[in-house]
This record gives sequence, C-alpha cells and structure tokens, in this order.
Amino acid sequence: MAGFKALKGQGHAPTLFMAFLYFDMSFMVWTMLGPLATEISEALAATGFMITEGQKATLLSLPILSGAFLRIVLGFGVDKFGAKATALVAQAIVIAALLSAYMMGETITYNALLLIALGLGFAGASFAVALPQAGQWYPPKSQGTVLGLAGAGNIGVVIDFLFAPKIAELWGWQSVFLVGAVMAIAVFVAYLFLAKNAPESIYKARPKKLIDYAKLLKDKDTWWFNLFYAVSFGGFVGFAGYMQVYLMNVYQADMSAIGLDILDEANVKVVAGYFGALCIFAGAVLRPVGGAIADKMGGVKSLYIFFGSVTALAMLNATVSLPFGAAIVVLFLIMANLGMANGAVFQLVPQRFGKDIGIMTGIIGAAGGLGGTALIKTFGWSKGAFDGYGAGFMIVAAVVLVAIMGISLVKTRWRTTWGVHSGGII
Repeated sequence: MAGFKALKGQGHAPTLFMAFLYFDMSFMVWTMLGPLATEISEALAATGFMITEGQKATLLSLPILSGAFLRIVLGFGVDKFGAKATALVAQAIVIAALLSAYMMGETITYNALLLIALGLGFAGASFAVALPQAGQWYPPKSQGTVLGLAGAGNIGVVIDFLFAPKIAELWGWQSVFLVGAVMAIAVFVAYLFLAKNAPESIYKARPKKLIDYAKLLKDKDTWWFNLFYAVSFGGFVGFAGYMQVYLMNVYQADMSAIGLDILDEANVKVVAGYFGALCIFAGAVLRPVGGAIADKMGGVKSLYIFFGSVTALAMLNATVSLPFGAAIVVLFLIMANLGMANGAVFQLVPQRFGKDIGIMTGIIGAAGGLGGTALIKTFGWSKGAFDGYGAGFMIVAAVVLVAIMGISLVKTRWRTTWGVHSGGII
C-alpha cells in the first residue's frame, strides 16, 4: 500500500492507467486464438480443410513467436519515434487483423489465419511499449510499483478464456474478433487522448543501437536469463495458448459430466474456457507474489522451489492418467509456480543488468516468447505422434530440470561477483 501512496503527486496517472489498459487489451488479443481453437478447426473443416495437430499448434504458436521478435522491433520504435506513436501504429495493425478475421468469417482459410496470427503478434509486443511509457514518468524508487501496475495487464488472457467461448456460442466464433476489434478501437481512442510521452525534463531518451544488443548478447549471463525466462514465461504463455485444446482433447467427456443438466458441444467449450481461465489466473496474479518471495529469500532459492515444483508436477502428468479434478489441480499449480517464477527471474535481472534493463527486457521477453512457441509446438507434436500428451509433459519436465541445473552452475559465481554489490538477495 505504501508503494501506491508514493505515486500520489508523481508522474502522470492517465498515462499509467492507459498503459495498463493497452497492455491488458493487447494481452487479451494476443492469446485470442487459443480459446477459439476448436471453433476455428470446425470452421476450417466445413470448408474442406482438415487441420492436423501440428498445423493447429503452428497457428496457436505464431502470435507468440511473432510477438517475441516484435518486442525488439517496437523497442527500437519507442526510442526513435516515442512510445505513444509506436503504440498507436501497433494497435492499428492489430485492429486491422481483427477486423479482417471477422469479415472473412466462415470462408476464412488456414493461410489467411496464419497472416492474422502474425498481425496479432503486434499485440504481444505491447510489453515493450506499455512498460517503458509508464516507467518514464516516475522516479527510480517507484519503478517496481509502476511496472507492476502496468504489467498487471497480463490478466487479459484470463478474460479470453472466460468470455470468448461464450461469445462464440451465442453469436459465432467470428464475432469474438469483432468484439475484440471494438474493444481495441475504444482503447485506441482513449489512448490517443489520455496517454502522453514523458517530457524531456522528466525523461531523456537514450536510443539503443544494434551494437548495444550485440554487446549484451556476448554476456553469458544474458543467455542464462534467457533460458530461465523461456522456461517460466514461455511455460506460462505456452500453456495459456494451448489450454483449451488440451482440455478438449483429453477431458471433454469429463467436462460433460460435471453436474450440469444439459451440455451440448458448445457448452463443453465454455466449461473448458472457465477451467482454463482458473488455471491461467493463478499464473497471472501470482507473478508479483513470486517477486516478493524472491525479495525475501533470494531469486536463486525461490527459482529452485518454483522450477522444482513444475518439474515434479509435469512428471506426474506425464506418467499418471489423472482424473479431471486432479488434472485441474495439477495445471493450476503448474501455472501458479510458472507465474511466481516469472517474478523471481525479474527480481534478479535488474540486479545484474540495472543499467541496461530496457534492452534486457526486450531480449529476455523475446526469449520468453520463443519458449512459449516451443511448448505449443511440443504439445502439438506429442498429440500428433502419440495421440497423447505424456511425451510433451516429459519434455517440459526435462527442460525445466535443465534450467535447475543451470541455476546450480551459476549461483556461486553470481553471489560472489555482481551479487555482492547488487543491493538485493541473490
């Protein structure tokens, strides 16, 4: 509460609010294809195109992949043209993609959907715009609170799973894109009038160059953080994007028998959305909790706990055929630990790369997107190759275990070098 009180009389509250709203709307749009995967598959089948599990995974992972690389592109845009202009251009592209999907409707093709998915990647790149724009208005002592508020927009993915399946049931799946476009236009207009770039008297931009990125990419710690965030955020956004497909493929019958009187197929998709939202909500809201735990016990120790829990839970899902209720608990705990791990990773990053945190946010954020892409493709491959997800969960467990081994390799060096003067607990 003290952190929020400290913001009074500082910065620019309308810009902070619009940064949150822009990021929330963008995160919702970025992951929109996930909860609509079943409806889209059926629409394509009606046109004679039978989508494979691999093609479905490619479609769901493409916004995550393009968003990863576009974070770096938009980061350059923020430096050169300012955060507001960059955000408006990115939002306009996203709105165009949403309206295109709606207008094509039932006649949409798989290749057209791939282009739509690329456009939605601009929404995922909003991280590189919203957070810097909010932070530029406030002093260093308030950055944690400010970036936490702006970054809370990742709750948008929960909104997807709560409402997208129900909207699709009532008015058709293509109407979800229209609703998203209307919301995006409303945010665009509000952002146009309310958000402002920080004046030079408060913040003076120091444009980044390619050589700045190249220099940091030569630092081995950059790659360790890339690995850790590819596992934590990549796991979170990957599971979020594939959650509805997984639940429908494995537990459709169970969701039809949870006590509701009558469930047709569309209702089951809605139920899948609700349970998916529950699991994703855990990861979205517990990120700051993970950061707070890391502040108290150190980022290294907390990552051991979070990653160790994910490894055990993934192995459990890989080796045991869990009933629906137990599976939801396991998915909830996996997402909770991945969300907290996100906070723990970014408890360490500013301590190691405090002077280059802007560049590192772009680099590590891109790694997180790549991790999410890899996870979705892994589950698509597992389903296609083995008609199940055991192999996929086994690979997830193995990758997280590699990250744990990486923490063991670097912890002593970190604690005895930059950690000595970092000002926080390593």
